[in-house]
Amino acid sequence: MSEYHNLKQGEKGAWVSIIAYLVLAATKLTIASIGNSEALRADGLNNTTDVIASIAVLVGLKISRKPPDEDHHYGHFRAETIASLIAAFIMMTVGIEVIIGTIQDIIQQRTGEPALITAWTALGASLVMYGVYRYNLNLSKKVNSQALYAAAQDNRSDALVSIGAAIGIFGSQFGAAWLDPLAGLVVGLIICKTAWEIFTTASHSLTDGFDEEEIDRIREAIEDHPEVWAVKDVKARLQGNQTLVDATIHVDPHITIQQGHTITDELEEKLEGDHGIYYVHIHIEPFDETD
Repeated sequence: MSEYHNLKQGEKGAWVSIIAYLVLAATKLTIASIGNSEALRADGLNNTTDVIASIAVLVGLKISRKPPDEDHHYGHFRAETIASLIAAFIMMTVGIEVIIGTIQDIIQQRTGEPALITAWTALGASLVMYGVYRYNLNLSKKVNSQALYAAAQDNRSDALVSIGAAIGIFGSQFGAAWLDPLAGLVVGLIICKTAWEIFTTASHSLTDGFDEEEIDRIREAIEDHPEVWAVKDVKARLQGNQTLVDATIHVDPHITIQQGHTITDELEEKLEGDHGIYYVHIHIEPFDETD
């Protein structure tokens, strides 16, 4: 099925992110230690959490590709969401550690001037991450992967974080040494914010929350069918990055069972082709004006 093919294609983006983050994290942490930059250190730690998050996405995508079995009748798509939840807890832990460390440096005035190479390292890293962002964004649209799209947004955030770290380091070169740890503090806050957003999105999905506007679009697509006289109910939930839809429609009470079956087939094909929804269950009822 095409959704399994898309998950396999999405793994390429996860691998690109993992390799980029590994190289950048090692480079930043090494140069930050040599060049005495708290901002670059925080940025490097940020990339270590991104490595973990990208691995979680990769593992989730691989598990999600497992077909349905006797005790997973809807497949394993939610493994991807669970992996994101685990990554969020790890990112939050690292973010809090960065915040505590930089606050201690500011209070205890451990704010030596960082070497200029740390600023150029941060700028170079931002360019690399912007390239990774563009790659994953285009791939996510091609394969229709929500997880990869979220990863691309994280790539863009990391590029902006590196730019912020560079600004803080450059500022410290003009006598404002406190700007470097302050930039590190901001990076820590951004890590925590990103972790919280991942947590809320994953928990919303796991508790069967669903976008109301998307529900309206699905309802409109069903109502557009000429043989559907009324739409009584539409429900949807996410199974990983797959949407599961249950709908109840009213049709002409005089049609045959075969005609009703044809209507459901046409609706399923429409939702799959126009909205990328592969799991649709439609219940047909005879139209009754008193309902």
